[in-house]
Amino acid sequence: MPSSSKTNRRILLASRPNGAPTAENFRTEDATIPALSKGQVLLRVLYLSLDPYMRGRMSAARSYARPVEVGDLMEGGTVAEVVLSRHQDFEPGDVVLSHSGWQSYAVSDGGDLRKLDPSQAPVTTALGVLGMPGFTAYSGLLTIGQPKPGETVVVAAASGAVGSVVGQIAKIKGARVVGIAGGPDKCAFVRDELGFDAVVDHHAQDFEAQLAAVCPDGIDVYFENVGGKVWDAVFPLVNEFARIPVCGLIAQYNHAGDSFPGPDRLPPLMRAILSKSLLVRGFIQREFVDQRPAFYHDVAEWIASGRLRYREDFVDGLDNAPNAFIGLLEGRNFGKLIVRVAGT
Repeated sequence: MPSSSKTNRRILLASRPNGAPTAENFRTEDATIPALSKGQVLLRVLYLSLDPYMRGRMSAARSYARPVEVGDLMEGGTVAEVVLSRHQDFEPGDVVLSHSGWQSYAVSDGGDLRKLDPSQAPVTTALGVLGMPGFTAYSGLLTIGQPKPGETVVVAAASGAVGSVVGQIAKIKGARVVGIAGGPDKCAFVRDELGFDAVVDHHAQDFEAQLAAVCPDGIDVYFENVGGKVWDAVFPLVNEFARIPVCGLIAQYNHAGDSFPGPDRLPPLMRAILSKSLLVRGFIQREFVDQRPAFYHDVAEWIASGRLRYREDFVDGLDNAPNAFIGLLEGRNFGKLIVRVAGT
């Protein structure tokens, strides 16, 4: 049993949100750390990834994955250390990628674990640029977007964990890249640190006009992370044969119910899909699992050569995860949001 703690701190779903999540939708408990059976390992969670998809898991609405039930542990990707092992492939001190959720300790049979080598890259990158967000960007852009040299690629949430990688890969592939971000600091980062060709602040009063001005030849690929008013500004600018990978719709996640205010946009959308021969393709990164070896190779090489940069935004303490997650949905994070659950 770990000497520093006799209990497992856990954060559960207390109730389903009606609109934006609040602190009352979460409940914290201290549970007993279970004993190990043969073939299991005890993990101490070091880092917890916070990602927009978690909002969907809090809802009972039909989706691509089973929702978290009220009273159950909030789910999430983690980096953890093996502290006890009864599994032949793992020993204490191993650092692994796991899906242990919002808790300080977890028991695993090893089937969901991937060993990490801290000497090769910071282990937190397994939750970001070299993990699910990075792979989402890589597979969605290259498989669906298929950017070509000289084309204009626009990416929403361009300073975030997915959008920042999308734009940089598009640049590597020879495209002209326009980012959309929120606020002057994020826009400066996208332009000056990530090297996008242009960036537009979606908070600007003349956002639509600014976007049109930096896309004089229209948009060939739009990587959708946001929806809402960003989609409304982008869609009139898409060219014939444009490709639109739909990764996320964060502007709509907190909307209560199945109906949305405003006019019915479906008829003009369908007309444009037909008349412009558009490809609009939703995707979940696990569909492209066969591409992961190429992803690990390519992205590690691009990071090592300085062609791909990343930013991480840390929050200290598991108890602060709910407020940090609420802030994520409001755009308050700056880079890949990670909770430091335990010291390293």
